[in-house]
Amino acid sequence: MTDLASRTVSALRTHHDALTDLVQQLSDDQLAAPSGAEDWTLADVLSHLGSQAEIMLPRLAAAVAGEEPGEADNQAVWDRWDAASPREQAEGFVEHDQRYVEAVEVLTAEQVASVQVDLGFLPQPVPVIVPLGMRLNEVAQHAWDVRVGLDPDAEVDDAAAVAVLDHLAGPLAFLLGFTAKPDRLATSAVVGAGTHSIAIVDETVSVRPGTDAATATFFGRPGALVRLIGGRLGPERTPADVRVEGQVTLDDLRAVFPGF
Repeated sequence: MTDLASRTVSALRTHHDALTDLVQQLSDDQLAAPSGAEDWTLADVLSHLGSQAEIMLPRLAAAVAGEEPGEADNQAVWDRWDAASPREQAEGFVEHDQRYVEAVEVLTAEQVASVQVDLGFLPQPVPVIVPLGMRLNEVAQHAWDVRVGLDPDAEVDDAAAVAVLDHLAGPLAFLLGFTAKPDRLATSAVVGAGTHSIAIVDETVSVRPGTDAATATFFGRPGALVRLIGGRLGPERTPADVRVEGQVTLDDLRAVFPGF
C-alpha cells in the first residue's frame, strides 16, 4: 500500500477497536444520551457509522472482484437501522464496521493502485484511496461525536487527523467543494496550521501541505483543525489553547466550515 493508504487502514482499525471497547461498556441510558452531533444520540451516531459500513462494503468488494455493484436500496438499509433499538444499533456498528475494516486490511498494494470503485453518487468510479479517505474522515469525526458525549475533553486522534488532512490535500480535495462556504469570508486568506494550510482564495477552499504564504495561523492540535473543517469546533467545544492569529479570526473560519 501507499503510505497514506496504510496510515488510513491503521487508523480505521484503531478507531474500530476503541469504539468496540467503548460500546461494550455503555449502558442503555448512555447510548440514549446526546452526542457531539446535533440532535443525535450516541446510538444514532453508531447507527450512522454501521449503516454506512454496510452500504459501502459491497461496492468495495464488487470492485475488488472486478464485478459491477448490485442494485442497492440504501433507504431500506437506513430504515432497518432506524427501526433498531439503541443497543441493536450499537452492536450492529461493531459487526458491520468489523467486516469493513477486515476487508480493507487485506487489500494489496496492487489493488489500492489499480481498483476503481463505483460509489454510486459520483460521476465515475474512483480509486480505492478515495472511499478509504471518505470512511476515515467520517469515522474520525463521528467517533469524536460519540466520545465527546461522554468526555467533554475528547479530541480526534492526532494520527487520524493528520491522515484526514493529507486526504483533503489530495484525493479528497473535491469534498471541500460540497462542505465549505468560501463566500462567507470577506477576503482571501491562507491559514497555516502545523503541517498544513487552509487556503480560502478565489471563492474556493483547499487544504495544502506546508504553510507557505500564510496570512494567519491556527494554533491547536491536528484534531481540532479537522473538527473545525467538519463544523465541530463551536465555542463550547474549543480547547483553551486553540486560537487563530492574523488576517482572520476563529469565528470567521467557523462560518466557512458550518459542518455536515
